[in-house]
Amino acid sequence: MTNLTLRQLRYFEALAQHRHFGRAADACAISQPALSVQIKELEEDLGVPLFERNARQIRLTAFGEDMASRVRDVLRGVEEIGEMARMSQTGLAGRLRLGVIPTIAPYLLPNLLRRLQNDFPDLVLHVRETMTATLIEELRQGRIDTAIVALPVSEPTFVERPLFSERFVLVRPQSEADHPVPRPENLERERLLLLEEGHCFRDQALSFCGLPTARTHEGLDGSSLSTLVQMVGAGLGVTLIPEMAVPVETPTAGVSVDQFKGREPTRDIGMIWRKSSPLGPQLEKIGYAVQSSAAARRN
Repeated sequence: MTNLTLRQLRYFEALAQHRHFGRAADACAISQPALSVQIKELEEDLGVPLFERNARQIRLTAFGEDMASRVRDVLRGVEEIGEMARMSQTGLAGRLRLGVIPTIAPYLLPNLLRRLQNDFPDLVLHVRETMTATLIEELRQGRIDTAIVALPVSEPTFVERPLFSERFVLVRPQSEADHPVPRPENLERERLLLLEEGHCFRDQALSFCGLPTARTHEGLDGSSLSTLVQMVGAGLGVTLIPEMAVPVETPTAGVSVDQFKGREPTRDIGMIWRKSSPLGPQLEKIGYAVQSSAAARRN
């Protein structure tokens, strides 16, 4: 049988991810020739090629594709064993890789990071801000430990820990402050400005307004809530933002902030992590800290 090593598997996983010997070598903190030797030895041990190489690109063979998913599981399992040992000795300490979606991160993280630093001084937090779909994939692959997202994500291999709910508010130009608040289904007539595709907040806003998610582009989608609010201040339309963003984004933007009458749009915020993660009890403690930080913002 082959004598595979964890080192070879880590090098293989890096090359499968980066599809470039130089970048994979940098990620593994070794030289490119050393990485090439290890990959060649791995292929010789297995007796099958793992990569197709040409002058322009590197791609996985069919066997390599099948192997890549199994290697990720093996490496994640090894890492989780290490986490189990560390947590059994030290509690909530060491590295924790936390993902957060962009419509939460700027508004929740300042309070949360201060609280975590005070409550868990030995915790080394690595924060990753990106969209939900990317966080789900990175969590599935073991590249992050947990993520703060809008629920549900409906991933059967994840724990979903609800934390809090928050309202969406309507942001209009200051000149419309004395106008009646429009009904959700009429917001399209007001030229509704939205985040670009890929943000779950975009889909939530469209759902509340009864509009299709495959909405025709008008060239006015924003990359951040800050951009949307500034566009509203310039008179380009109206938008929805989560209530936690109001104190940060609206004070100097020349806009009016209103709550909807009757049925209000809301979103549920929570944490997700792998069911197989040994960090479950520690992540519950992080969840309580997130709830406290969110409550402190509202008070």
